[in-house]
Amino acid sequence: MNVPAEVTALGQARQEARANKDFALADSLRDQILALGYEILDVAGGFDFREKSPFSQYARIGDFRHLSDATFDSTIAIIVDGFCEDAATSVKAAQQYTGDKTAIVVLINGTPDASALTTVINARTFVVQITDGVGWGEAANALLKAAPSPYVFIMDASTIFDGDAITPALEILRKNDYVAVGWRGGLINIDDEWRSVDDKGPGEVDVLFSYFLGINREQALEAGAFNIRAVYYRNADIEFGLRLRQAHGRLWQMDLPLHQERHHGYHDSDPAYRDEQSKKNYDRILDRFRGKPEILSPRR
Repeated sequence: MNVPAEVTALGQARQEARANKDFALADSLRDQILALGYEILDVAGGFDFREKSPFSQYARIGDFRHLSDATFDSTIAIIVDGFCEDAATSVKAAQQYTGDKTAIVVLINGTPDASALTTVINARTFVVQITDGVGWGEAANALLKAAPSPYVFIMDASTIFDGDAITPALEILRKNDYVAVGWRGGLINIDDEWRSVDDKGPGEVDVLFSYFLGINREQALEAGAFNIRAVYYRNADIEFGLRLRQAHGRLWQMDLPLHQERHHGYHDSDPAYRDEQSKKNYDRILDRFRGKPEILSPRR
């Protein structure tokens, strides 16, 4: 890589500062290097450079604590496990049908080719990359905690806006009768011992799916948010819905101008891994909630 002489000189000065244990100066020189578009890497015998990533990068999810000093009415949060071109399509549709009061944050899991997502970044669209990888539940919780708004919409990258889905969902959430709203969900099937969910259409439900799941952020965190043992998305949102119900929260399913393209997280994941992790998630649901019909919404 052809690095400008100015950047190399700053790297040499930083190495000298570190040798002299002047870490404040070393940090200042590192920031100057970043401002010029490069990251400095400490290697055996010296240092090296790489071009600065267009994304905010963290090795571990625990290092990601802050998103923006700006505040918004709502935040759309999307977890991306590969298929970044499809995710970019989803984000662009969300940008088209939402305004400046809605932030959009994309969390890239691992190190896929995410170049397609460089085109979506703007003043209200943020891209964060967790290079060491992260489980779905931990990622969703980190996005909830860092969101710069009172309401958060956990959305799958396969979901596409066909119109304004945020305004009608916020109208329900702001009334405070419901802690969560969504596009798809249903009632736990008691007859088959809680092993399935029946979609009854719009109305009060037991669970909502994270294809598009709007949440009162504060109440979700008070209820325990998502289970960090859920490394895979499937059924994790069901467990979350029942947590909300157990905490006396109510959930509302509604028709919204959305559609779903190919759901890569299901159709293109390893079947053995998908089935194993889905079962683990549902086994926790059965262990914790089955036999407690009092937490469920009215049957219909």
